[in-house]
Amino acid sequence: MPVVLKNTTGFLSLQSKYTLIMSLETKVMDRLKQAMRDKDQVALRTLRAIKAALLEEKTAVNAKAALTEADEIRLLQKMAKQRKDSMAIFKTQNRADLAKIESEELDILEQFLPAQLSEEALSTKLSEIISAVGASGPADIGKVMGQASKALAGQADGARIAEKARALLAQNG
Repeated sequence: MPVVLKNTTGFLSLQSKYTLIMSLETKVMDRLKQAMRDKDQVALRTLRAIKAALLEEKTAVNAKAALTEADEIRLLQKMAKQRKDSMAIFKTQNRADLAKIESEELDILEQFLPAQLSEEALSTKLSEIISAVGASGPADIGKVMGQASKALAGQADGARIAEKARALLAQNG
């Protein structure tokens, strides 16, 4: 039974408040404990890597007092991109064993990332951005990418955004 506290707005469940503001670090620690109990080596390896990256980001020279959710997502996206790049390299060098490890780690990383936009949704949002910016052809890719990167942060990979934006601008121009 959750502990109930009375605040100025009424009653608030401590448990529900905890799940609402649960940081990435807390989620990772909870999953890490579960992975230890389950003896899941892939999850352990990946979660420890996330924990190390978070700690490194917090203790960096120019670090802020606390990481924002956007910083956490950016960090996870960077880790996911590293896994994808490594997987591609391993596949070209016929190292299926190493590619499989990277793929397993990527699957766990993606559980912490927000859902990615579908192709249709990405096209729709990019079309809106293109019309808002007033882009008329491929020469305006810089304007579109500046706005799209901010608007679609965490929802789509930058390379995917750029590819789709170029295709849409080529159709317009």
